[in-house]
Amino acid sequence: MHVLVLGAGQLARMMSLAGAPLNIEISAFDVNSENIVHPLTQTVLGHGLENAIAQADVITAEFEHIPHDVLDVCEKSGKFLPSTEAIKAGGDRRIEKALLDDSQVKNANYYIINNREDFDAAIAHVKLPMVLKSALGGYDGKGQWRLKSLDCVESIWQEMAECIAATPTQAIVAEAFIPFNREVSLVGARAKDGSVSVYPLAENIHTDGVLSLSTAIDDLELQSQAKQMFTAIANRLDYVGVLALEFFDVNGQLLVNEIAPRVHNSGHWTQQGAETCQFENHLRAVCGLPLGCTKLVRPTAMINILGEDSVPDALLSTEGCHVHWYGKEKRAGRKMGHINVCAQSTTDLQHTLSALAEVLDKAVYPAIHELAKSVN
Repeated sequence: MHVLVLGAGQLARMMSLAGAPLNIEISAFDVNSENIVHPLTQTVLGHGLENAIAQADVITAEFEHIPHDVLDVCEKSGKFLPSTEAIKAGGDRRIEKALLDDSQVKNANYYIINNREDFDAAIAHVKLPMVLKSALGGYDGKGQWRLKSLDCVESIWQEMAECIAATPTQAIVAEAFIPFNREVSLVGARAKDGSVSVYPLAENIHTDGVLSLSTAIDDLELQSQAKQMFTAIANRLDYVGVLALEFFDVNGQLLVNEIAPRVHNSGHWTQQGAETCQFENHLRAVCGLPLGCTKLVRPTAMINILGEDSVPDALLSTEGCHVHWYGKEKRAGRKMGHINVCAQSTTDLQHTLSALAEVLDKAVYPAIHELAKSVN
């Protein structure tokens, strides 16, 4: 079985590693250069989308922001999963919001802004404070504004107007600000036969809009809510593959913040913490194989490595620590890799994470240092 992944980043890389034991061959299509590359070595294997499609049995994607003309060609091949509708929903917040409403899952009150009149209407409809997000593009906190006071309307509108003007089909989605207790996410898989299997929820800590720390948690009530919403969205899309939902936990009630129609950063912990990792289950689903068990096998957390290309030897010698590098050139703020930390109990995991504050730079790993303060 040969799977073509649209996108040649770390998620394609980890799919390749997960597919090898199943004898699933992975190639990646770089949508910028139009080269077909090996996901691990980045060796160029060919060029052109039509050539890439011809060699593949199945086509999938590692990110949402794929040009629609590329998606349309893949859709016509009959090989693309989960579906172009799902990918477009993940890449356009207007489509995403409509999908959430259609699936009858709870999300923040919102209003679509195309011009200044819409902005005034949004303020009246959504009320302050509000969060404003670009409909297209924008990730890891980029393309977002917070409006807390009417005094800031004009200055924020100037920035938003520039954003809208820069892309012909751009708009802004205004959302009510949600005073949440914490952010959690659910990664799950849906097979071609409609069967669904989800992983335990993960609690996520972000720093400057970028995920820093993700920890698998055991909360039966929230898990039930999350699975119900996951199933509603996945069934609405007739989804095939791994799908991630990000939620706000508001006093024990979940609201969907975003969807990601792909394997997800907050699910990287499954490589060491679950019976079957998210990358293998995505490949199982799109290749028509039975889904693997998503059971938690041991308490696990994931730490993102941002802008660094090495870790202290002391971390490598710490029991339960597993480093996954992405083979990228070092750049400030770039996701270079991640660390999965495992333990025999939740208490032991918290102590191990706390101890890592002694060897990890506070400027690079602020979430670990905050956690250490709370544990100690």
